[in-house]
Amino acid sequence: MAKCAICEKAAHFGNNVSHSHRRSNKMWKANVKSVKVKVNGGARKMNVCTSCLRSGLVERV
Repeated sequence: MAKCAICEKAAHFGNNVSHSHRRSNKMWKANVKSVKVKVNGGARKMNVCTSCLRSGLVERV
């Protein structure tokens, strides 16, 4: 599963509940992108969620 390398955000699980209250499994996936990021002066490809990209926790190359 895709997981953010910075905040470790990943998929989480719950239930779809229909109008008649029948339940089935549901999965919410994190919005994770494969991005080239500056790490220790060099470039590295990492899986980073879009909230970490937007907040400036990582710097793109």
